[in-house]
Amino acid sequence: MRLHLNTPLLAAPYLAREGQQVWLKMDALQPSGSFKTRGVGFACQAYQARGAKRLVSSSGGNAGLAVAYSGRRLGLPVVVVVPETTTSRAIELIRQQGAEVQIVGENWNAAHAHAMQLLDEHSAYIHPFDDPLLWQGHASLIEEVAEAGVQPDAVVLSVGGGGLLCGVVQGLQAQGWQVPIYAMETAGAASLALAAEQGPEASLAAINSIATSLGAKQVAAQAYRYLQDYPIHPRQVTDAQALAACQRFLDDQRVLVEPACGASLAALYQGLPELEDKRSVLVVVCGGAGVSLAQLAQWQQQVAAG
Repeated sequence: MRLHLNTPLLAAPYLAREGQQVWLKMDALQPSGSFKTRGVGFACQAYQARGAKRLVSSSGGNAGLAVAYSGRRLGLPVVVVVPETTTSRAIELIRQQGAEVQIVGENWNAAHAHAMQLLDEHSAYIHPFDDPLLWQGHASLIEEVAEAGVQPDAVVLSVGGGGLLCGVVQGLQAQGWQVPIYAMETAGAASLALAAEQGPEASLAAINSIATSLGAKQVAAQAYRYLQDYPIHPRQVTDAQALAACQRFLDDQRVLVEPACGASLAALYQGLPELEDKRSVLVVVCGGAGVSLAQLAQWQQQVAAG
C-alpha cells in the first residue's frame, strides 16, 4: 500500500518567459494537502513495520496532518504537538483525521521538545523534516517527474527545515541529474540562507514571518551538507510577495496554497533573474492545509498593516 498519490505535472505558460516551459508538480493535491504525505507516509509505514504501535509528531500543521492521515490509514493512534502559531484550520483538519492535538509553545522547537517527552517504547517519533526515511519518500516526487518524460534544467522549491530539499536532491541524484535548485524562503524564516552564511549550527533567534510552516530555526544537518556539494541557491522573498503569489496562483490555477508555497511561486511571478535562461523549470507546488480564503485575507491585512 502506498499512502501518497502520483500528483499531476502541469504546464504553466502564464509563469513562463518566451521560449521557456514551466512545470508545476502539484503536490498541493496530496491527500493531506501537501507534499508531506510522501515522506511522512513512507516513514510511518517503515516504523509500523519495525513494531511501532503509536505515532507522535510535532508540526506547524502540514507534517502533523500528514502523520494524522497516515496513522488513520494504518490503524495507528496519533498524537500531534503543534505550536501556538498553528492556524485553527490546520488544527481542525488534524483532529478530523482522528488524531489527538496538543498545543504547546510559541514555535516548532518548543512543540518538538514536548513531543519528545511523550515517547515510550511503543511509539515512533515522526520528525517533520529531519529523518532519512522522509527524504527517501520525498524523492519519489522527482521519480514521477522523470516518468512523465520531463527533465528540468532548474528546480524551484520552498525550504523550511530542509526535508523536501533533501528528498529532491536525492531524487535528482538517482536520475543522474545535476540540476540547480533555487531554495526559496521568506525573510524572517530564512534558516537555510543563515546556514549558508554562518555554518551548520546557525539558528534563527526568532521566526518573523507569516509563513509559519517554514518556521524551523535551524535546517537539517543533511540540508547543510548538500549546500556544500550540490548547486543549491538560497533565495528570499518578502511575506507580501509570497502572499501576492498565493493570490495570483488562485486566480491563474484555481488552487489555494499557503504562503510557504507562495514563496516558490513568487520566484516565477517576481521573475527571479537566474531563471531567465532556463528552458525547463520545475516548481514544486508543495501546498499547505492551514489556509482558507478568510485566512489569506487576514494575512494580507496583517502584512499591509506592517
